[in-house]
Amino acid sequence: MSESMSESMSGWVSGWVSGVSRVTDVTDVTTSHRGRVTPEREAELYAAVLDLLGEVGYDGLTMDAVAARTRFSKATLYRQWGGKVELVVAAMKHTRPVVIDEVDTGSLRGDLHALPATLDDATLARHASLMRGLAMAMHHHRDLGRVFREQVVEPEMREFQRVLGRAVERGEIRADNPALDHAVRLVIGAFVVRAVIDGLPPTRGFLGEYVDAVLLPALVAA
Repeated sequence: MSESMSESMSGWVSGWVSGVSRVTDVTDVTTSHRGRVTPEREAELYAAVLDLLGEVGYDGLTMDAVAARTRFSKATLYRQWGGKVELVVAAMKHTRPVVIDEVDTGSLRGDLHALPATLDDATLARHASLMRGLAMAMHHHRDLGRVFREQVVEPEMREFQRVLGRAVERGEIRADNPALDHAVRLVIGAFVVRAVIDGLPPTRGFLGEYVDAVLLPALVAA
């Protein structure tokens, strides 16, 4: 991950064309409204997309490969999601490791520690790896960066700002603390530092230490 990643993220997509799906014993979803795709099938699709993304990267991911692995026809994929960028972004959004809006422990420290607390280290490592790959792809595919920011980054930033806003209301953070404008970058910094300097994926232990040593002191400084 790089600083451009913090702008592309400041926490995470895909395409298709042509063809008419054949009706066989293969289970395929051919409805024109994504709402008719069962949640189970949608989750299977997103999981397969992320598996492929991890295996071959964004540039190597093709709609043919997605269709073959998921038993969705390419026609259905294009009709339901619109393209490769949209599918990949949807997969990252659907499987994001933490839903920030669901975290409300009653204290800033509790919230910041709770964000990664439900994840295991393997999930954190996989997510960080996918994000590094996407960050690189965004340098070359502006449409990917734009859709990712609109669908993932900006909503998550708003959710995180609500966490900080509650802390301001409780008197834990001063409303004029300049660190509030950089809190998201501080969070991304934890992943950058771990990957670039240490050459290791983030872990719950490391993130907990980072919260207490870096993020909290910056936010609650008098």
